[in-house]
Amino acid sequence: MTKTISLGLILGAITFTSCSDNFLDVTNPSGEPIEQYYTTDAHIFEALTAAYDPLHWPDWGLGNYNCVNICSEIMSDNVWVGGANAGDMLNWQKLFNFEGDATNTLGSLWTIDYSGIKRCNDVLKYVQWGTDLTDAHKQLYVAQARLLRVYYYNMLWHFFGNIPFYLENLELPYQADQLKADEVYQKLIAELEDVLNSNVLPMEWKDNSATDKNIGRVSQAMGYMLYAEMVMYQKDQTRYPKALEYMKAIINDPSYGLMDHYADIWLESGEWSKESIFEINYNDDNNLRGWSSPLATGGTVLPTLISPNSWPGGKGIDAGTDGWGFMPVRLETYAIFDEADQRRDVTCFDGRGVEYTKRYEDTGLWLGKYIAQSANNKDAGFDKNLNYNNNLRVYRFAETLLNAAELSLATGDASSALKYTNEVHKRAGLTDLTSITEDNIIQERRLEFVGEGKRYWDLVRTGKAATYLIPDEYGYRTKTWAPFNKYVPIPISELDTSPNLVQNEGY
Repeated sequence: MTKTISLGLILGAITFTSCSDNFLDVTNPSGEPIEQYYTTDAHIFEALTAAYDPLHWPDWGLGNYNCVNICSEIMSDNVWVGGANAGDMLNWQKLFNFEGDATNTLGSLWTIDYSGIKRCNDVLKYVQWGTDLTDAHKQLYVAQARLLRVYYYNMLWHFFGNIPFYLENLELPYQADQLKADEVYQKLIAELEDVLNSNVLPMEWKDNSATDKNIGRVSQAMGYMLYAEMVMYQKDQTRYPKALEYMKAIINDPSYGLMDHYADIWLESGEWSKESIFEINYNDDNNLRGWSSPLATGGTVLPTLISPNSWPGGKGIDAGTDGWGFMPVRLETYAIFDEADQRRDVTCFDGRGVEYTKRYEDTGLWLGKYIAQSANNKDAGFDKNLNYNNNLRVYRFAETLLNAAELSLATGDASSALKYTNEVHKRAGLTDLTSITEDNIIQERRLEFVGEGKRYWDLVRTGKAATYLIPDEYGYRTKTWAPFNKYVPIPISELDTSPNLVQNEGY
């Protein structure tokens, strides 16, 4: 399947932070001022494509490995950090133990998301200069840029909470007001509601053909999922009915549904299937991305990061697989699955009993959803361990159902909550639940989304973090999650360049 939208052009001036004056200036291809270049539909579309490009940077870019699923998953109770030793990816090791600091945090995510915001703001400026834009195209470009901008801000809001916020690019001295997390939420949700109410975007772009050039663009359904995620994380009960309405709109859309077999979701043929609502595209063919060009187009390093080292062959993995041993799945996570649960062996690649190079916190269990397989980087021309073609699944239909279940229960409809949860439960090969509680739904989410970066946020928003995120019997995690750990530290580079920026409480 062609996956084109992540092949963004790195155009325009990128602001590397929200507050500093560091820029990467890129000359326009034809040399004229941007006021003259960004006047045609084709050139404005280039800028829009560039606004999508930062979506694929986090796994490795700007000197950091910060895959967004790993960054939240390592703070949960599903996996260990792993790697070569306790000092490998020290920021992950410290965040895992709730002792991060301004030096050991998620600095590249801050930079990447603000770069995305800057590019979205560019698009919104350029469309005003358009000379041959139809009204329909203008509305479509504006809606995409605004929804993408909310997505980038949502990532910053989840991880950092109290952040600089602006909807027009900054000018000298490049300072923006730092808002409290609750204020950021109010700004973002109002912006998202306005985009969704405009109803400009299609419910889905994909037409299930290899020639669909729009696969990967944000859609109305993606916006609905983002809305539900935000209001549930904020526990904004006044908006639960609207969020439930949005989930039902996706459920009732014939374009979406559960895949028959859980294993099929994670195949290349399962990308942008009926279960896919939003994915971040990666390609192994014709890659430009390499160790000397991390922000160029190509594949992902995620499978290399989370696979066993020096694999001897077997179990569908080629000999010599160059995995780095991060994010080994906990034995306790494997044990929570029923033996009949079809998700267990798909989620947990079981390497126990095989002789390979063991690394730190090794359990013999690895995240099978993104395990390194040669079929997924066979077309890469160079630097193959950086160029796997596995799309990162962001929103799936299973989450739509479980969101609907949780929202239904919260608004007094236990019958619908049970129905929605059982659809996911039965797909896993399990018998129906006969009653439903919030704990049932959160447990179903855990089983369904191991390794997808959902568990940590679920524990935080439901008030369960301090109960589950506690010292373990192995001596790996020695501290208990505290309320100030809801947000990670703001990077020291931002604090040093922005005198008005205040560090998050507790750090």
